[in-house]
Amino acid sequence: MTVPTTSSPAQLRADAAELQEAVSDLVRIYQFRDRDRICCHDVSVTQAYALEALIRRGPCTLNELAADLYLDKSTASRVVTSLERKKYLVREAHPEDARATRLEVSAAGRKLHQLIKSDLIQEQEALLADLDPEVRQGAAVLLRRLTAVVAARSGVCAPSGCC
Repeated sequence: MTVPTTSSPAQLRADAAELQEAVSDLVRIYQFRDRDRICCHDVSVTQAYALEALIRRGPCTLNELAADLYLDKSTASRVVTSLERKKYLVREAHPEDARATRLEVSAAGRKLHQLIKSDLIQEQEALLADLDPEVRQGAAVLLRRLTAVVAARSGVCAPSGCC
């Protein structure tokens, strides 16, 4: 880990403003890109995120999924009901709690997730193709570190599972 160099408060403020603008632009572009790319697969972006979270973490309860997606339980319930209706996930009895149900991605949901993921990765390949290898690799490292720092300061778990 590198030791941060000191800079003036004014320079830190300017760097923070530049980062805020860059992150805001990137998030906005990716939200629209995701919406436009994912909607073609008969799911919303939130539904695609739910499939991804369930595949990453494995079977879980509605409350656990809602926490992973940073949604309230009622919104997560609507997302799950829609995915269940489309046969992309199933509810099953929880093996340790008779009062609870467990959510699991179906074979069709896994296939859909892989299709969406492959499509998005292919687009990322095109974006990264003209960058130097060090820049490409550094971009992912930087974004993961920023995500972990923001998650820690916000008191939430990062999607990668690091709390």
